[in-house]
Amino acid sequence: MSEDLERIPPGRVVSIDALRGFDMFWIIGGAEFVRALVEYADIPWLMPLTRQFSHTDWNGFTFYDLIFPLFLFIVGASMPFAISRRLERGDSRRQLYLHVFQRFVTLLFLGFIYNGLLDFDFSHFRYTGVLHRIAVCYLLTALIVMNTGIRGQALTGVVILLFYWAIMKLVPVPGFGAGVLTPEGNLSAFVDQKLLPGAFCCYKFGDNEGILSTIPAVATTLMGVLAGHWLRTGKPGAGKALKLAIAGGASLVLALVWSPAFPINKLVWASSYVLFAGGWSLLLLALFYWIIDVRGYRKWALFFVVIGLNPITIYVVQSQFDFNLVSNIFIRGFIGHLGAFRPVTETACYILFSWLFLYFLYRKKIFLKA
Repeated sequence: MSEDLERIPPGRVVSIDALRGFDMFWIIGGAEFVRALVEYADIPWLMPLTRQFSHTDWNGFTFYDLIFPLFLFIVGASMPFAISRRLERGDSRRQLYLHVFQRFVTLLFLGFIYNGLLDFDFSHFRYTGVLHRIAVCYLLTALIVMNTGIRGQALTGVVILLFYWAIMKLVPVPGFGAGVLTPEGNLSAFVDQKLLPGAFCCYKFGDNEGILSTIPAVATTLMGVLAGHWLRTGKPGAGKALKLAIAGGASLVLALVWSPAFPINKLVWASSYVLFAGGWSLLLLALFYWIIDVRGYRKWALFFVVIGLNPITIYVVQSQFDFNLVSNIFIRGFIGHLGAFRPVTETACYILFSWLFLYFLYRKKIFLKA
């Protein structure tokens, strides 16, 4: 086990990789596994837990609404350990700009592949998505990090949140007026309808990774940047974890205070949603950092680290290849005899073979640098 952990690329913070893997775990089947397990157990007081693995229809927040902003937060948290450190040691800014742009293009291209570019069905093609937003947020945040200090990055994040709130509340939408935050009447949906070609996801009036809502997503990434800067300081580890947790709690309070004026809403990525998801992200980072890097309990984290070092790989590969094809080879002889336990077993095997694929890459030190 310790030998496996030594395969982690040097200079990485294990807790950040583990948290990224924890986040991706729910995407690669973890949510379906817990839902199937709860439904099989049929314990009434546990049944509401399944609701946490679905997105809210409009205003509100579930655990599944945390998954994407947590990933963007982690993208930001990694930047001080990559971009800022390279600048401090005097690396070529030109080469760093080129590196950032290449990564942006790679993510954007993978996003198009994920959305079905190779089907050549452009009448139903979706031009935005998760990887597209990650690409844009990575590019813009990297440029901010390369050209501002910590205070400038914090101020930029605040300005973004206030600016987004202002335009969503003050700019009138034809037929609805200003400040309407309904699915059909909000400014973000209107801009998508006017400027964004192709199909929408995940509500019919706009795209949940649309044009305007990408602006506050940059603030989500900047929250991660600030957390990463804090982790790079020479302060005692326990103190760093504590202050991350305090910052997380403060962010949650601010979000709840703001929410009556600008409701917590993932589909339009409301400013209050940025703070609420950011608060939980800070709390999770504080917990993982304290357990793994402060207390030194690292062996348990290998499962998540393996996923966290190749998150884009598994996200794209799963869209193009069904790991059930592999797992069914090994379970088809008995799966039909498991009755109500069959969904639990099928989902667990799917996760297992997905993880074994990533573990193979991990053992070979193959990491997609996207």
